[in-house]
Amino acid sequence: MKDTSLDFYNGLADTYHLIFKNWHETVQWQGAFFDKFIRSLYAEEHERPIHLLDASCGIGTQALGIAQHHFTVTATDLSPKSIERAKKEADKLGVHVHFGVADFRSLDKDVPGQFDVVLSADNAVPHLLDDQELSVACRNFYVKLRDKGLLIISMRDYDEIRQNRQRATVPRVMDEGKRIVFQVWDWAEGGKHYITNQFIMQEIDGAWRTEVNSTSYRALLRTELSAILEEAGFADIRWHMPSESGFYQPILTARKS
Repeated sequence: MKDTSLDFYNGLADTYHLIFKNWHETVQWQGAFFDKFIRSLYAEEHERPIHLLDASCGIGTQALGIAQHHFTVTATDLSPKSIERAKKEADKLGVHVHFGVADFRSLDKDVPGQFDVVLSADNAVPHLLDDQELSVACRNFYVKLRDKGLLIISMRDYDEIRQNRQRATVPRVMDEGKRIVFQVWDWAEGGKHYITNQFIMQEIDGAWRTEVNSTSYRALLRTELSAILEEAGFADIRWHMPSESGFYQPILTARKS
């Protein structure tokens, strides 16, 4: 299956916020969530700001919120257009973030330095479609962490999704019926990969307009990701399910040993 993530996120850069009921509120909520979640995993308060790399920042949904909570944030993405948008949003919010264009598969070369935390939220890692790509990315996450550093990954619950072979998401109707957002999933034979077709429909000046962007995902099982992270050298690999964490996706945490 073809890697389509670059075109997908470049195409969505201007309208990505429309996926959310209120993107700015989501930024604040995610910042508060990850601030509390990350600090709960440290035995004692850091005397200095925690240095965090958001390695799949998109337009800044996590990075901008986290930067407001005494973190020093570097945020990268493979989509140059998403980074341009994220910079503009950071300026609007008055927050300081170091932005750059980088790919999981070349993170060791694209991003200088090491970090206390490496984060990849909201199902970005499953864009890596085979074990080889995933292994390279996990080794790069390891290289970018300081000793005992913390890796955080959130992704969809593919253990459940692969059983049910979900075909679409429930349409969300917003703006008093003038905006509808949903996804249609086309599964490949074998049920291990699928294409997401992201629909954003808006009524503008009395006429409906539809934007569709498509990308490929691997329906990555938790055991599959855990095994590859262990091979990369990570220890203390844990899964935090939504019922425990309060987040909308399962979260993996692991430590650089």
